[in-house]
Amino acid sequence: MNPKVLSLFSSQFPSILCLTRKEDIIPYSFDGTAALQNTPVAVVFPRSTQEVAGVVKFASEHLIPIVTRGSGTGLSGGSVPTPGCFVLCLSKINRILEVDDQNLCLLAEAGVITAAIAKAADDVGLFYPPDPGSMKISTIGGNVAENSGGLRGLKYGVTRDYVMGLEVVLASGEILFTGNKCVKDVAGYTLRDLFIGSEGTLGIITRVLIKLIPKPTARKTMLAIYDQVENAAETVSAIIAAKIIPCTLEFLDSVTINCVEDYAKVGLPREAAAILLIETDGNTSAVQEEASLMAKLATKHGAVSVQIAETAEQAANLATARRAAFSSLARVAPTTILEDATVPRSELVKMIRFIQQTSAKYHLKIGTFGHMGDGNLHPTFLTNERNHEEMKRVEVAMKEIFDYAVLLGGTITGEHGVGLAKKDFLNQALGELNISVMRKMKTAFDPLGILNPGKIFDLNP
Repeated sequence: MNPKVLSLFSSQFPSILCLTRKEDIIPYSFDGTAALQNTPVAVVFPRSTQEVAGVVKFASEHLIPIVTRGSGTGLSGGSVPTPGCFVLCLSKINRILEVDDQNLCLLAEAGVITAAIAKAADDVGLFYPPDPGSMKISTIGGNVAENSGGLRGLKYGVTRDYVMGLEVVLASGEILFTGNKCVKDVAGYTLRDLFIGSEGTLGIITRVLIKLIPKPTARKTMLAIYDQVENAAETVSAIIAAKIIPCTLEFLDSVTINCVEDYAKVGLPREAAAILLIETDGNTSAVQEEASLMAKLATKHGAVSVQIAETAEQAANLATARRAAFSSLARVAPTTILEDATVPRSELVKMIRFIQQTSAKYHLKIGTFGHMGDGNLHPTFLTNERNHEEMKRVEVAMKEIFDYAVLLGGTITGEHGVGLAKKDFLNQALGELNISVMRKMKTAFDPLGILNPGKIFDLNP
């Protein structure tokens, strides 16, 4: 980029922090995705929506690509810089503007940490259910841009289900607000849904109006232990067939169990083939009844044992087993590639077995955990990106896993997004017509192609 352009930017926006030295911008050259990195021209930190709009207008005038970033916890390369770009970091736009307990909603700026949203709701006796694994460091704007899921997705849904309105800076620099506090609104197209999960390719989310719900009065957590993966999957099917929708229904395979135990030492059985972490919430009587029935169903379908937490401390200890899965696996090898494939619940056993067979076939270490209640699995490759021969095997194995997920009626991503990491698989998952329609939407919203270019799909195939 011409140094005069950077100088012009600094003169036009003297109040906006702008990093250009290589040693300062290296931390912004990657996100949470393994083996993807690129250095931006600059990293800018606006402090308001108006400053974001000003930066976007400047970028549009000078044809500078913009890659929007929150905390950089994404796992599909969505916030990895593209050549010649400005990284637009929204971490300083981070205020909770309103908690409205009469209309059960909350208005927050995009840079607010997700856990802070949950706490603000809890402080007034309300509940924000989405809980991505990165919630202690990820931002709400990033969650909306990726349509993040989490452990409670089976019962409560994902981020999309809690977005009532969005403030978005368009590629033109115009500021759009779509949505409101109304429970019902069918006036025109539901534009906010276009931006949710769009990974910063259609607009830059600066504020989010979030739906809250009443907080459950009771909760019960249990751990079911299995010596066969099939029995864990059968338990999941039996629970759903009994018309019980648990708050969480999480799965860890034997590789993950042992990694978690090495790391967190929570007392997991190392010899187990699988465990299910099950949690139910709601009113006290319903929770007791559901917990009792699920424990019986787990035993009936082959659980070696079922541990029911009797105290909040015991429940937190059991939950640690699942929440520590990724960090535990990440300690095993230099490179951890956390993948994301979803299949119908009825196909879970086939998918898990295929992952195990693929691991053996290509002599790779893969730990699998995930949200078994909604069919979302996270096969996690423990590898070393410096070992080029092994990485080739990882790429082939990954493609076969995604191919098989699609064959089973599933999808290549349930919550991580497409970004750079999965765009080569998108055509097989969706078909060319779907992608063609999305290209037209991209062109309509971003005719110059400056917003997160090269992510999800290429404009010119």
